[in-house]
Amino acid sequence: MKETSHQTVTGKPHRILLYGNPLLRQVARKVTTINSDVLQLLADLKTTMLKNNGIGLAANQIGVPLAVFTLAPQEADVDLPTTAIVNPQIIATEGTVENEEGCLSFPETFEVIPRPEMVIIKGITPEGKETRIEASGLLARAIVHEIEHLQGILFIDHISELRRKLLEQRLAAIEKLEKQQCG
Repeated sequence: MKETSHQTVTGKPHRILLYGNPLLRQVARKVTTINSDVLQLLADLKTTMLKNNGIGLAANQIGVPLAVFTLAPQEADVDLPTTAIVNPQIIATEGTVENEEGCLSFPETFEVIPRPEMVIIKGITPEGKETRIEASGLLARAIVHEIEHLQGILFIDHISELRRKLLEQRLAAIEKLEKQQCG
């Protein structure tokens, strides 16, 4: 991957796609070069995530099917700066814990989902350097959630058919809202 000089880029907030938008099911493409377009995307993701009080945000949630996500560890009570990961890959997980989870693409919808208790991922920083992140608890949950977004997997894919049936009206309302916002 070719490195570009890291520059400060001002992010612009984007509309977050809601459940029902087919881009949420699209598998993201790997980033081959970190160029000014990718740096702008990362800045836009960060701005959008923070504006919406998110812990993480995947690029396909703002309509860009590239394998990048942003993460706000401080929202999970972890004293690390907001960061972005390019081409993230899970390299190890440990344990399983069930806990309530939500998603910016599913407003006011929360479900209990099993996730790894601990995760180790690797990826590329915006500066083009390889990185590894080890996380547990809520931060691990957020990281796995965002990586699954990049694979076209949504958190509701992990709930039972019965829970999904109980959510039908709520999901239909979110889909309707997405269609209205798309025009």
